[in-house]
Amino acid sequence: MWISTSNQLLLLCFVLIFGTATATDHIVGANKGWNPGINYTLWANNHTFYVGDLISFRYQKTQYYVFEVNQTGYDNCTTEGALGNWSSGKDFILLNETKRYYFICGNGQCFNGMKVSVLVQALPSPTASPVANHTSNSSDAASIVLPRGVVGLRALIVALASIWFGSGWI
Repeated sequence: MWISTSNQLLLLCFVLIFGTATATDHIVGANKGWNPGINYTLWANNHTFYVGDLISFRYQKTQYYVFEVNQTGYDNCTTEGALGNWSSGKDFILLNETKRYYFICGNGQCFNGMKVSVLVQALPSPTASPVANHTSNSSDAASIVLPRGVVGLRALIVALASIWFGSGWI
């Protein structure tokens, strides 16, 4: 059976996004999003974050903002010396280091609970997995298996797919 190149690429992206090599996109607040009055500490404690995962913030872009700060900024709800800031209303942030990340809302809503801290762990050791044999007449892109350790590619594909599919470009 013949599959067009574009369909093969789409299938490969699907496998990379939903297969064993996927990064997790942690949507802050789940269906409640980034809003005041939500217990983000409880939300964060119910998730495990690994290097290469994404944390995403969904909110009204004219109302709220996201700032990455240090622990002092987090504790005092200040954006002084912020490490990053986002304001698109649909922000995807790559968690690319093993460390604790601190995020706050920068328009005073931090004092109303709009702050979250997440601890990012190193990836678990990859388990040995067989790599599919590639033959010239094979069109079975679903047999491609990548270890979870393919962090950069994995996160990039998830981010691009989230932007592409999330914005209605199909």
